[in-house]
Amino acid sequence: MNQKKETLTIIIAGFIIGTVASLLVFFGNSKNMGFCIACFIRDTSGAIGLHRAAPVQYIRPEIIGIVLSSFILASAAKEFKPRGGSSPMTRFILGFFVIIGGLMFLGCPFRMIVRLAGGDLNAIFGVIGFAAGILSGVYFLNKGYSLKRTYKLSMTEGLIFPVIQVVLFILLVSAPAFIFFTEAGGGPGGAHAPILISLAAGLIVGALAQRTRLCMVGGIRDIVLFKDGKLLSGFIAIFVSALATNLILSATTDVSFFKLSLAEQPVAHTDGLWNALGMYLVGFAGALLGGCPLRQLILAGEGNTDSAVTIVGLIVGAAFAHNFGLASSPAGPTLNGQIAVVIGICVSVIIAYMNTFRNSEK
Repeated sequence: MNQKKETLTIIIAGFIIGTVASLLVFFGNSKNMGFCIACFIRDTSGAIGLHRAAPVQYIRPEIIGIVLSSFILASAAKEFKPRGGSSPMTRFILGFFVIIGGLMFLGCPFRMIVRLAGGDLNAIFGVIGFAAGILSGVYFLNKGYSLKRTYKLSMTEGLIFPVIQVVLFILLVSAPAFIFFTEAGGGPGGAHAPILISLAAGLIVGALAQRTRLCMVGGIRDIVLFKDGKLLSGFIAIFVSALATNLILSATTDVSFFKLSLAEQPVAHTDGLWNALGMYLVGFAGALLGGCPLRQLILAGEGNTDSAVTIVGLIVGAAFAHNFGLASSPAGPTLNGQIAVVIGICVSVIIAYMNTFRNSEK
């Protein structure tokens, strides 16, 4: 496929994904949260009891759909190749701090775009911080940063993460007493589209992201390193289509899906500095990981256990954030969260340095 066809394919995928994200809000997801990998992982973490923040507990079918569609398509195309062993504990720590930054901002790179499409001007600060974080990561990439090679693993290793998604879906449908669910109206976890619609949305987004290699971190990174804008064009398309869908829904229903303002945005706060710093951490750590949270889910579905370990880091980080008061709320960021973000930036710098300049000395 030549460059123009690849770009066109990615743009079409972006238009579909943006529409799906907005329609999820129409069917029940929280406003400006049609798709948010960080939020969905946070909710799932709470549902299985890793944290007890009642407003954010629900096994999100969208995550399950993303991983399973990636697994199915990779298997069909003979791209399912279990591999791993590239600094797994380092990736766990980076994943941990990606979610800490995301919950400071209250969203992942995907939701950052969705929030913009809903008129949330606070997301502009997130975009600025996110881009700056990726540029910091690119600096180290240019100097030789690497987490070393991966190794071929057994089929069993690669299958574990997709199988876990099947187990989670069974738990979601059966709803045993030891799984926690936010009551309707009790918070973001209680606002969700019907299970089958959410699962279908995850399958669609996962399939499109798997085939096009969509990645927000990769989009900005590739612009800087290779002057290649095709990945970024996909996220621009997501924004345009989500915005258009929000405006159409607002005009044809009794509910407003678009509100251009800083104040009183759903599941958001107005502290511009910490919105920017939270997403700076997401961008920096994401660049060091080689992909955004969505991309990590896709890679895990393809058998990459390093990405699966990264997602475990995201899950543990989400639980840690709510157990120790690190996550922001519409009232604003917490002091504990601010300290955690600063620590995360410092840790990311140390990891980048140790895997760049120390590596080059060997």
